[in-house]
Amino acid sequence: MRLYILQRLLSLIPVMLVVAVVVFFLIHLTPGDPASIILGPEALPEDVEKLREELGLNLPIIQQFFIWLSGIFKGDLGWSLFMDMPVTEAFFSHLGPTLSLAIFAQIISIVIAIPFGIIAATRRGTAVDQFFMVFALLGISIPSFLLGLLLILVFAVKLHWLPVAGYQPLSAGLLNHLKFLILPAITLGAIQAALIARMTRSSMLDILNMNYIKTAHAKGLKERVVIFKHAFRNAFIPILTVIGQSFGTLVAGAVVTEAVFNLPGLGQLIVNSIQRRDFVVIQGTVLLIAGAYVLINLIVDLLYGIIDPRVRLNRK
Repeated sequence: MRLYILQRLLSLIPVMLVVAVVVFFLIHLTPGDPASIILGPEALPEDVEKLREELGLNLPIIQQFFIWLSGIFKGDLGWSLFMDMPVTEAFFSHLGPTLSLAIFAQIISIVIAIPFGIIAATRRGTAVDQFFMVFALLGISIPSFLLGLLLILVFAVKLHWLPVAGYQPLSAGLLNHLKFLILPAITLGAIQAALIARMTRSSMLDILNMNYIKTAHAKGLKERVVIFKHAFRNAFIPILTVIGQSFGTLVAGAVVTEAVFNLPGLGQLIVNSIQRRDFVVIQGTVLLIAGAYVLINLIVDLLYGIIDPRVRLNRK
């Protein structure tokens, strides 16, 4: 198992290198000059050129890339052109809201999706099954920004139950912290709940048709024991895969939701950096998010061996 973990960690290096190359060159090939934005539209051309030289923006793009890459290997992702702080500090200062939102949204999606998927599978072909699958289809189809605006209209503007937007850190109290996250978490978790519910239903249907499940029924075991002890445990690996991928998606894809609810997370950091042409922050933030996504998939892969001993034996 240790050798397997080491191999997987080493395999992250080429993946992250490809991400670094793609992100760097895509950002630098887009129009816009950070020096011009920093000095403003009334700056003299010679002042702009002098600042470009100070920032190293006048160097060939290949040279800029290798300077940035060498810094990464030293643990230095660069210095923000606008915020006057290291990229890692800017990243972690905005990570809290995004991480809280992603965890809360994931909990909501799992609590909703897995029971819906199990019920739909055990009631296959009935009106209950069709109702839950229509719900899943709606969850996938409705854009997150539209769902967010609808939730704001109903629960914040009309009913005044929850705040329209904003954020309170965990230090302000758990209830106050969650109050500002309920609507964005539902918005962000709805799509993931639909995907997890569909996978749960599909995986459960495959297992429920197995002979050992029919044998368990023939032995007179209670339906609850057959469903949760024998069927769901064996159906959980593909469900876990979707959950892991969805959590990575929640962390990486919260930009729109954070914009709708004015959350000071990584999405807001990326959007502001794009508007300012703060290349260094965009590169570092996207690279760290990609690394987190790959690491989450690795953790999910390692959890397979805990859930299913056959996976552990195959690795040996």
